[in-house]
Amino acid sequence: VQLQASGGGLVQAGGSLRLTCAASGRTFSSLIMAWFRQGPGKEREFVAVIAWSGGSTLYSESVKGRFTISRENAKNTIYLQMDNLKPEDTAEYYCAARPGYLGLASTRNDYNYWGQGTQVTVSS
Repeated sequence: VQLQASGGGLVQAGGSLRLTCAASGRTFSSLIMAWFRQGPGKEREFVAVIAWSGGSTLYSESVKGRFTISRENAKNTIYLQMDNLKPEDTAEYYCAARPGYLGLASTRNDYNYWGQGTQVTVSS
């Protein structure tokens, strides 16, 4: 599975961005897809995950209510809509995938496939 993340940029606090992750190489609809992020000097942390059907999602407490994960299986793509961004959201954002039969997960080591990161910078 190859994953390609895009959509990062510089935004002011309170603003919005939408990240995109395009997948190829395996039946996309069978994959659990997630977003992680890694801020400067920090460990990579879970942000959100979505089931293959799109019917189940999980969010970290720090983004719940501000970020929305979604997917379009017909386009082999997932999205992360980020609203009301805060300076502490500044990080490199990564998309990740794991086989769908394994279920949702929020730990880095649970994911087999990773894309390159896309940088999000939120200014105060």
